[in-house]
Amino acid sequence: MTAVSARQELETTMTKPSVTHATYVIERTYPVSPARTFDAFSDPEKKRRWFAGYRAPAGDFEMDFRVGGRERTRSIIDGGPYKGTVLTNETVYQDIVPDKRIVFAYSMLLGDRRISASLVTVELIPKGDGTNLIFTDQGAYFEGADGVEMRRQGWEHIIDRLEKETR
Repeated sequence: MTAVSARQELETTMTKPSVTHATYVIERTYPVSPARTFDAFSDPEKKRRWFAGYRAPAGDFEMDFRVGGRERTRSIIDGGPYKGTVLTNETVYQDIVPDKRIVFAYSMLLGDRRISASLVTVELIPKGDGTNLIFTDQGAYFEGADGVEMRRQGWEHIIDRLEKETR
């Protein structure tokens, strides 16, 4: 391979869009009813606390919880190689069945660069006096994204915060 063809191959690899597809499921059981768990998703103040409160200052969370409604969270990354960069989560609600199901599409941006797009289904299934929550994320992760394992860990942390909100 000549130096010119090697350079062209490298340039093509660096500029060619790439995407990684992945699906993961997180399950939790909460000691409260599906209605109370659903309320933590649908009430803007409650959702701000468990979803956005630990990373987004007041005013950087907007929510319109209805089919076709939008949600937006903006925060500043406080450590690592992206310290000081704006992280944006943009959500559109696709389907809502009170106390049973929430389906939403969301994308994440790192600065001005979109790093992923996902479709999430949250199922709330009665289990005795509690709720079995099943969170399924079907994602497309673009070049420079955090990757599926880091995203899963992030959602696990957020969903653990949801449990505290339902108490």
